[in-house]
Amino acid sequence: PLKEEYARGVDLMIVRELGGGLYYGEPRGMDEGPKGRTAWNTLRYSTEEVHRIGEAAFELALTRRGRVTSVDKANVLETSRLWREEVSELSHRWPRVSLDHMLIDRAALELVLRPAELDVVLTSNLFGDVLSDEAAGVVGSLGLLPSASLGDGTPLFEPVHGSAPDIAGRDVANPVGAILSGALLLDHGLGQPSAARAVEAAVESVFRQGLRTPDLVREDSGSKGVDGVGTTAFAEAVAQEVQRGHQRLQSEAAIPGR
Repeated sequence: PLKEEYARGVDLMIVRELGGGLYYGEPRGMDEGPKGRTAWNTLRYSTEEVHRIGEAAFELALTRRGRVTSVDKANVLETSRLWREEVSELSHRWPRVSLDHMLIDRAALELVLRPAELDVVLTSNLFGDVLSDEAAGVVGSLGLLPSASLGDGTPLFEPVHGSAPDIAGRDVANPVGAILSGALLLDHGLGQPSAARAVEAAVESVFRQGLRTPDLVREDSGSKGVDGVGTTAFAEAVAQEVQRGHQRLQSEAAIPGR
């Protein structure tokens, strides 16, 4: 939905802390009092938690454009001041990665106005929850985004979106988030970055061919050069592109001197 000059060249990763923050802090609860109902949650972060997610962001930045933008609300929240101080201290271990800090309200604005300037966005559980859905708006649909939950245990790879029982069996869901989650699995779970790039290239090729699932076909745009297809047809087209890419690699490997 963004103007082309804003959306061109966008390539960012949001690194969201998933095990702490406002969603898990204690105490939490709800009570009935003489003046009505009261509810409360606790926002808490520790040095260990900030370092754990920060290390992941800096390591990821080394494989990308070498820039981390840490998003917080340090002008208001003590937890964000801790977050900013600990991330700054941690950054000294990655001299090849540049770090800048950004307040969450400004980050939400920058994600719409200048998304191509962002590389790795590091942030807390709550802020990451909001920004990741805004990022889906930047690219056009929640159905496009993959995610990876990484830690000391078994990693989990899944599309950002949740279930949608209202469209089950109708062949209208966008499979790209699930397909690209498979690419993240290949890259960050199985150590096969070349295979991951092949899957990503296949998705891009299908988009260049003009195929779109219903969530990406806008009636008011005229949809010139765009063919609306179902879930199965789009996924099969991606699979065919992956197979073609594999065959090309085999052919090139068979040529002497290559």
